[in-house]
Amino acid sequence: MRRVLRFLLTLAGIALGIGIALAIQQVLDHFNIILLPIYQEIILTIICGIAFGIILFLLSPSIIKYFLAFLNWAENKLSEVPMPDIVSGSVGLIVGLVIAFLISEPISRMKLPWVSIVLTIAIYFMFAYLGIRIAVKRRGELGHFLSFRRSRERGNKEQERESAAKILDTSVIIDGRIFDICKTGFIEGPLIIPSFVLNELRHIADSSDALKRNRGRRGLDVLNQIQKELDIEVRIHDEDFSDIDEVDVKLLKLGQQFQAKVITNDYNLNKVAEFQGVEVLNINELANAVKPVVLPGEEMIVQVIKDGKETGQGIAYLDDGTMIVVDGGKKYVGETIDVMVTSVLQTAAGRMIFAKPKSVDKVVS
Repeated sequence: MRRVLRFLLTLAGIALGIGIALAIQQVLDHFNIILLPIYQEIILTIICGIAFGIILFLLSPSIIKYFLAFLNWAENKLSEVPMPDIVSGSVGLIVGLVIAFLISEPISRMKLPWVSIVLTIAIYFMFAYLGIRIAVKRRGELGHFLSFRRSRERGNKEQERESAAKILDTSVIIDGRIFDICKTGFIEGPLIIPSFVLNELRHIADSSDALKRNRGRRGLDVLNQIQKELDIEVRIHDEDFSDIDEVDVKLLKLGQQFQAKVITNDYNLNKVAEFQGVEVLNINELANAVKPVVLPGEEMIVQVIKDGKETGQGIAYLDDGTMIVVDGGKKYVGETIDVMVTSVLQTAAGRMIFAKPKSVDKVVS
């Protein structure tokens, strides 16, 4: 690449030398000055072209070095600018140049060439700068205008689709079951991942506590799986509510703004959302709804894992995680026994089954 640039600079130097030679020849002809008796114009052109070609060839390493350094600097600066600013600035630049062209067209026809050139250049620079500055500063209004136009063109069908958007809570992302639910196709509409939820996941993944760190990394892995493996639209929402500190309050604010549903398994967030009129889809409630119905009097085989809170109680679990409180099961801790269901307690936090040993006979697992 450097060799190509050096060759092009050398050609540019030759062209520059030829142009300077022609300008010098015009001056000499104007004053009737003759430096060479014959072939003055050709010799002057060759000398200037070769001289400036050699000069640019010798200076090309330094020119290329500073040129590439300038490109790297410009690239680093542009990478710091948000993409919406770049897009709106480009649109503003194009509009400014069009306006400058329309204004400068009559000026370019003036009989004062130098004045018209200077004014034309000044007009182009001024309107290009104003176009960029105004477009960047009014980016929000421009975005609202364009989104308003798009929403009108999409019609009622697209508006219904937008209203079906779901906002994911941090807890439900870490939980991981949202991936399986999306995989079954029960979740419709785009999934919205707020930037403050991603920041919270990142802080959890960087925690010094090993348990929190693993939970945070699991949440990030779940998001990557949803994006890569599932045919469902995922949006990252960059807007943050800087005047609000709590993530749960931000989620509810975003839900009200988009009229979207919040997916969570946080019991407290569920209650606050109901109070504020934000629709919530609770993963735990869904899991409880699809669990097999257990009626009093049914028998089952369970393994007592540990002691219960009350005297003589033992605790067992079903395969889906449902807790079974076995009355008088403390003495069977570590053993598999046959129990009979006495009652079932259903709450928003989960389902709890109460049972008692059917007999003292142990069941061999």
